[in-house]
Amino acid sequence: MRALIRYFSSIFSAFKSLWTGMKLTFYYMSHPKTILTEPYPENRETLYIPERFKGEVIMPHDENNEHHCTACTLCEMACPNGTIKIISMNEETAEGKKKKVLDKWVYNLGMCTMCGQCVEACPSHAITMTNTFEHSVYNRADLVKILNKPGSKLKTEKAK
Repeated sequence: MRALIRYFSSIFSAFKSLWTGMKLTFYYMSHPKTILTEPYPENRETLYIPERFKGEVIMPHDENNEHHCTACTLCEMACPNGTIKIISMNEETAEGKKKKVLDKWVYNLGMCTMCGQCVEACPSHAITMTNTFEHSVYNRADLVKILNKPGSKLKTEKAK
């Protein structure tokens, strides 16, 4: 008996849900002037994108073309699908020690899921996510980006 009551109550709730959706559909059909969607290409200047929106990864540089990336590859390891490739090289310091420096920070936007795990994994806060959303291109190769600018170097903290 309990199963029969549960069966008929699920049928009733399904019809109730269908009726609620159909009421909304009939309302918008009878009021054609009501705007349901945003006129996207026309409202680019006034479009509001929240700050928390994750668009693409960038590497900020200061006015001296310096960045904070130490080429530790933690962001590359944190990326779930191999979007990031860190290419580093060893340089010799004035003391004769070898130091790993960033050569290229390659980012494949076409593979990125915008999860933000790379930004969370970065210990030096060298990368961040922007809230840009227009990423369509005609050539897939245009989605592979080198984030460090040519001639950029690691920012050194000055001793106080």
